[in-house]
Amino acid sequence: MSYDTLRHLADSWGLVMMGVLFTTFVGWTFLPAARRSHQRAATSIFEKEDGIDG
Repeated sequence: MSYDTLRHLADSWGLVMMGVLFTTFVGWTFLPAARRSHQRAATSIFEKEDGIDG
């Protein structure tokens, strides 16, 4: 494969693939099943760790 072939592939199908992956990952965060884990992650900085006073 030449550089031009790889560049054309990256400019066309590579861009489409990155767009699909981005949309999938962003959409994944809005699934109702993920709400509990996102809420836990958002409030984890407010929890007290074991063995640390403060």
